[in-house]
Amino acid sequence: MTIIKSEETAAAPTRWSVDRDETSVAFAVKTFWGLTTVRGRFDRFDGSYEVGPDGTKIELTIDADSLGTGNRTRDKHLRSNDFFGVAEHPQVRFTSTRVSDARDGTLHVEGDLEAAGKVVPLECDATVKQVDDVLEVEATTTVDQRQLGMSGGPLGMIRPPATVHIKARLNGTTQRHR
Repeated sequence: MTIIKSEETAAAPTRWSVDRDETSVAFAVKTFWGLTTVRGRFDRFDGSYEVGPDGTKIELTIDADSLGTGNRTRDKHLRSNDFFGVAEHPQVRFTSTRVSDARDGTLHVEGDLEAAGKVVPLECDATVKQVDDVLEVEATTTVDQRQLGMSGGPLGMIRPPATVHIKARLNGTTQRHR
């Protein structure tokens, strides 16, 4: 499946925005000994997928304070400077730098992930399905949280990498590019 380029038809959506009620941003990471997997999610985020004359641009902004694992003590620790440092770095942000369409319903996405005051390159493959003005996007990738300065605390109890899974529904709008 190829996402319709804006120059191909004036009626095609050129910008899609995340439907927050139909989207999930989740993570999973093993503990140091690998016996337990900590799973969590982010509840507040915004994002877009835009096709324009300069190519495709994907952005996702997450409220780092909205993380939840079902354990208040752990969530408080994850919000601390050992991990996200939400007091100083309230957002996690992904901005694409390159998007390649394999023309089979798969996109290869490269970009920058900013979290905890650091920026690291990130890439993943995403499946995309378009139905009218709606996009359904699903992607899974891994992040070595140590590259973001996330130590796991004094004992380093979290083993890299963390797996991030995004399942998104985006609603389209038509915009004219000049």
